Amino acid sequence: MLKALGVESVEVLFQQQIPDHLRLSEPLRLPPPLSEMELIAELEAEAAQNQPAARSACFVGAGMYDHFIPAALPRLVARAEFYTSYTPYQPEASQGMLQATYEYQSLVCALTGMDVSNASNYDGATALAEAVIMCLGDADRKRIILSQAIHPAARAVLATYTQGLDCETVIVPAPHGVTDRSALEAALAQPGAAVVCAQQPNYFGCLEDMAAISSLAHAAGAQFVASVYPTSLGLLKPPGQYGADVAVGEGQPLGSPLSYGGPLLGIFACKAHHIRRMPGRIIGATTDADGRRAFCMTLQTREQHIRRERATSNICTNEALVALASAIYLSLMGRRGLRTVAELCVQKAHYAAKRIAALPGFGLPFAAPFFNEFVVETPVPASRIVEALAAEGIIAGRDLALDYPNMERRLLVCVTERRTRQQIDRLVDALSRLGS
Repeated sequence: MLKALGVESVEVLFQQQIPDHLRLSEPLRLPPPLSEMELIAELEAEAAQNQPAARSACFVGAGMYDHFIPAALPRLVARAEFYTSYTPYQPEASQGMLQATYEYQSLVCALTGMDVSNASNYDGATALAEAVIMCLGDADRKRIILSQAIHPAARAVLATYTQGLDCETVIVPAPHGVTDRSALEAALAQPGAAVVCAQQPNYFGCLEDMAAISSLAHAAGAQFVASVYPTSLGLLKPPGQYGADVAVGEGQPLGSPLSYGGPLLGIFACKAHHIRRMPGRIIGATTDADGRRAFCMTLQTREQHIRRERATSNICTNEALVALASAIYLSLMGRRGLRTVAELCVQKAHYAAKRIAALPGFGLPFAAPFFNEFVVETPVPASRIVEALAAEGIIAGRDLALDYPNMERRLLVCVTERRTRQQIDRLVDALSRLGS
């Protein structure tokens, strides 16, 4: 393989892709091995340093959200027949998991207003990348129009996925917290636009005019991919109602804990005409030889299932257990429950925003409406606020300078239904001391 690639060694191969400062120049300095008893003691000591959740208040969102999880959910999802199951290649032995996944797909379609859903993707960022690649394959167009207000990590993943493709990515600025319409129209005026991507609510928490973006995209002959926060769909219009061709999102808010960053869930739904190009797999309902209802993997576009040259994706890993958790969550909450959660998020977030904006030195830089996240202008660098409040057991928010270097005095704050009035008031009091 190295000879075919024209490189002398594996080290040279890695050197071409991995910068020198990220590569080890000497062996890892690892401690000697431990016995099982010693290892458990060390892990317990490390775990004891974590801040107990009961004593902290989390105001960080930025793609992962601290929502309430009904007690029935972990008991159901941890049942052995689900917890230990693998990809259901043998339908005769996997009817339970196949039916659960089929129900997940049905719930995602109901939530997003789209025609079909796959059996999940790895996470929301890779789902977005897969959606863009699918749209690129549908037309002889090579330009990707991407809002700057899409999650920075998702944009980075998309850049990685498309770096070997013959395509161009155009970033549309969002100087006022939402995608700039004039800049979007200018980008679409250039020929070759294949797909337009926007997020609702966007990374700054602001609500975009998704119907207008969808119309502009379609008028230019491009497809529209909507990245959505599933909890917000308890109140906001689903992508199917504003003409999205593909809807993607991060499913973690639907019944999965934060868990220090994962596992996650990529929601992927689209219009029916995309069904044979949609990445991943689709579980379908049928009847067996005796006329009984049965389930099986119906369409599979991954290279492990079909001839490699016909595959539309080869890295579209699904998350069956997390998808199951989402299906259980949506079933337990129902339409009214999800709406109640969304309403509580909105009400509590706006209470927090109003109180913080009234503090001397603080403000809300964006006038656009928001769901449950909002950007706060701070009198001191946001990094100092995050550090100071962490010592008080308050996870204050996301320092936006980590994603946008020119926003060192902006803090992204999230309020979910789990935050109490007392916790919000405690946040406000702590911020007031820093601003004075």
